[in-house]
Amino acid sequence: MLSFLLVPLYTEVLPKEEYGEISVIFAYFVLFNVVLAYGMETAFFRYYNKQKNKKDVLSTSGWSLVVSSFIFFGIALLARDWISVITGIDLEYIKLAVWILLLDALVIIPFAWLRASEKPMRYALIKILNVAVNLGLNIFFLLYLADLSKDISFFEALYLPDFEINYVFISNLVASGLTLLLMAPFYLKIDFKFNTDLWRSMTKYAFPVLIAGIAFSINEVFDRIMLDYLLPQDIARSEIGAYSACYKLALFMTLFATAFRLGIEPFFFSHAESKNASKTYAQITNYFVVFGSIILVGVTVFVDLLKILLIQNDTYWEAMEIVPLILLANLFLGIYHNLSVWYKITDRTKFGGYISLAGAALTIILNLLLIPVISYTGSAIATLAAYGLMMILSYYYGQKYYPIPYNMKKIGGYLFLSIFLSALSFYVFRGNYFVGIPLLLLFIGIVYFSEKKQILKIIQS
Repeated sequence: MLSFLLVPLYTEVLPKEEYGEISVIFAYFVLFNVVLAYGMETAFFRYYNKQKNKKDVLSTSGWSLVVSSFIFFGIALLARDWISVITGIDLEYIKLAVWILLLDALVIIPFAWLRASEKPMRYALIKILNVAVNLGLNIFFLLYLADLSKDISFFEALYLPDFEINYVFISNLVASGLTLLLMAPFYLKIDFKFNTDLWRSMTKYAFPVLIAGIAFSINEVFDRIMLDYLLPQDIARSEIGAYSACYKLALFMTLFATAFRLGIEPFFFSHAESKNASKTYAQITNYFVVFGSIILVGVTVFVDLLKILLIQNDTYWEAMEIVPLILLANLFLGIYHNLSVWYKITDRTKFGGYISLAGAALTIILNLLLIPVISYTGSAIATLAAYGLMMILSYYYGQKYYPIPYNMKKIGGYLFLSIFLSALSFYVFRGNYFVGIPLLLLFIGIVYFSEKKQILKIIQS
């Protein structure tokens, strides 16, 4: 959500080259966040619902992440010069990034505990506060600090010219530090115990999740890093800036899919032993496809209005062609997350690794082939192809090892129709709202009449 809210600010204040540099750094953030979590969050959910002694799960997973995070922190600081050379990122940004990664890693298990304990209000309030502080500091540093420094000596000491990228990461660092401070009571509640046997079992479960997470990160953000290496250096960061800004227009789908996953993942585990679990999972996936398909058509129809609201600098609009591709890719990814319940509740997490590795391999291959030819459009095609492959593979192996009665005719129908209407709106009638809006209303009407009985049932209950 934060990256979504910051798009108008960054694209207004920063030239494409600087926004491209920030995007590359955040790509590395995503990769290292996965490595620092090493699948322990998912393992926590599994064992928290599975083990009778939940305190052991809390303390073992919590202290495991504390120790590993500080080991990473020490190594990263010692190797910061080498990291800077390898990645091409300035040393001053490396130092800030390492601190942010440490602080974020230390709240992974505390936040997982809030979710598992069904404390959504506290979880949401702390997350929203993090966003508010980060957003507020970004606005202060990038929009107001320069003017305030002219009149007030205190702010004059804070202001440095050409320091915008540093201010972005300082804002992130302060927000992460405050979040850890608010979550610190978690560490006062847990025991100073470390169950070695439990830890071995949890890490064995978590390792395939780590591999899947790394592969997922490659699918999600590695294209920025590859664009940085494969495009000519004089245009690389500028191209990445335009691509990343337009990519954010697909965040409507990402926000929906992420919120859905955060709420439903604990439910999947807690209802794994219930009698009608598979039917419930099938119905949940159907609902996801319904709402996701509406978002796909809706955003595609109004995408040229959204770009004016969110990306007011028209130099970024050159990459608008990638938006429908990334929207669909994120819909496929959301469906994949829903389908992936089978390997998590059957302890076959290695399949998550295999499937994500297949997607990552396709991502890398297609980026290598397509970026030199069609630049960031090739990256968008690669993302769509990778998530599509992962969705298909998860469905195939899921039906083999844990059959779930998905209504494939209905789900396939919604997908096909939403893709067709989106393509028609964007590639044939783009900007013509006399055609686009009726297409959207047509799709919503079809969904309503198809799901009418279930909708009325939910309302009545």
